[in-house]
Amino acid sequence: MRARESASVAGADRTTVLEVSGLTVSFPGERRRERRAVVRDVDLTVEAGRCVAIVGESGSGKSVTARALLGLAGADALVRADRLVVAGADRRGAGDREWRRTRGVGAGLVLQDALVSLDPLRTIGREIGDPLRIHRRMSHAAARARAIELLELVGMPHPSLTVDRRSGELSGGMRQRALIASALALDPPLLIADEPTTALDVGVQARVLGLLDEARSRGAGVLLISHDLAVVSGIADHVIVLDHGVVVEQGPTAEILGAPRHPVTRALIAAVPTEVPRGVRLVARDRAVGPDEAPSALAPDAPAGAVPQPALEGIGLSKSFRSGAGATHAVQDVSFRLDAGRTLGLVGESGSGKTTLARLVLGLTMPDAGEVRLAGEPWAPLAERERRSRRSRIGAVYQDPFGSFDPRWSVRRILRDALVAARHEATDAVVAELLDQVHVPADVASRHPLALSGGQRQRVAIARALAGTPDVLVCDEPVSALDATVQARVLDLLDELQRERGLALLFVSHDLGVIRHVSDTVAVMRSGRVVEHGETERVFTEPRHEVTAALIRDSPRLVRGDGPASFR
Repeated sequence: MRARESASVAGADRTTVLEVSGLTVSFPGERRRERRAVVRDVDLTVEAGRCVAIVGESGSGKSVTARALLGLAGADALVRADRLVVAGADRRGAGDREWRRTRGVGAGLVLQDALVSLDPLRTIGREIGDPLRIHRRMSHAAARARAIELLELVGMPHPSLTVDRRSGELSGGMRQRALIASALALDPPLLIADEPTTALDVGVQARVLGLLDEARSRGAGVLLISHDLAVVSGIADHVIVLDHGVVVEQGPTAEILGAPRHPVTRALIAAVPTEVPRGVRLVARDRAVGPDEAPSALAPDAPAGAVPQPALEGIGLSKSFRSGAGATHAVQDVSFRLDAGRTLGLVGESGSGKTTLARLVLGLTMPDAGEVRLAGEPWAPLAERERRSRRSRIGAVYQDPFGSFDPRWSVRRILRDALVAARHEATDAVVAELLDQVHVPADVASRHPLALSGGQRQRVAIARALAGTPDVLVCDEPVSALDATVQARVLDLLDELQRERGLALLFVSHDLGVIRHVSDTVAVMRSGRVVEHGETERVFTEPRHEVTAALIRDSPRLVRGDGPASFR
């Protein structure tokens, strides 16, 4: 038995930092005076020095539960509980003022989207230091010094400089570390982390999880909300599985992930792509997939013996950006070839040049040197008017789907616009078919992006990209915001489309489990250069560059053994 587990068994008298029973959260329904419960009769306990994880599909009530525990469920929410004790105090019926005193002092909150959570008008130093001045009566100088110490603790590069920068000036990984530093500032006994590592590269993800683990080792209780079961298996002591707002299974991590009893839990575990071979479905269907159904390297109608044709080529691509500090070489002399029916996985740390390369491929950024060829013909750097007739042949799914939608448009109009641009029939039936392909109910067509969950927005973005029936699809973190089962369905969908149409995919992701599952070949980037490239299995089993080896080492794996492994 691990030392921490021994302490947990022996420490029956350890402090309870969160105790909840009978938690029910409801929102107004469509009819007058009708209320719709999205969380029902949930019980949970978090002890000091322990981590409890809540998992489940999108819409299961995970995030609503987390927010309700800190008075952030929303003005329309009705929160009821038989018991709601946070950091030793009963919070049932607490008002806004009491909740404000609780947040930060009694409980720290780390959300998925640090850019939204951090005040864009305040420096990081003030974001961290203001609570110290208010609650600890620190002077401005002392609070600033403590902020720098906390930034150093979370591994922030150049903390003495970063302390004076605003959130919009930081990368995603840096913002997430700043948010954790802010949550740790008052050393709260409870940390609630809602998807804290989504869309972070594996190195930053490992560091963020390590910080949560270190806080737990110092005695804090951690409530982790995550759709990533590999992350959960590496840090959680206890797992709670939610389905439609109801707890369907809970228990020690090793027990729940090693011998799941409920169908929902089994489906979540089966959908994890790690070590699932290329071409094998993640979601079961009526008939098994035979070995002859693995994706072909050629389009379906290619004649026998035909030589694979390049769907997409990059030749000597370079791109630099100038700023006050000089030039940043985002992409340096990168070449690649992607054939029809094949997937090239692109991985690397934050700032390695992955997204810039994807933008060069799409023709959204012009290269300083080199060229992109689409189906053997020049694509970039051509003027857009010379590419417009071929624009529908290459589609894109971005990391932030909300930012790529017009918030005034309904989903129906978004998809119709894409269909019209590709000169396809834009009827309601075609829109419904697109939504069905990405497992979104047809009635979502009448909603606007703001009314969709993050997972729904991501799936609508994929449907829009497919509307033009492209030959090449550039996917920049297309499943990072999706829970395991929805992610699996989308990956299976892309696999089916590739098999049926010979679709070529350039797939950018921080999730090495996803990359290994979907890719035929992998390119690893660092500082704008490709440092390793090869067949997927060779790269993962015999990495030849230290960057590749580090990424593989830091990547979380689904552990079903005798308990959680610490992230260090």
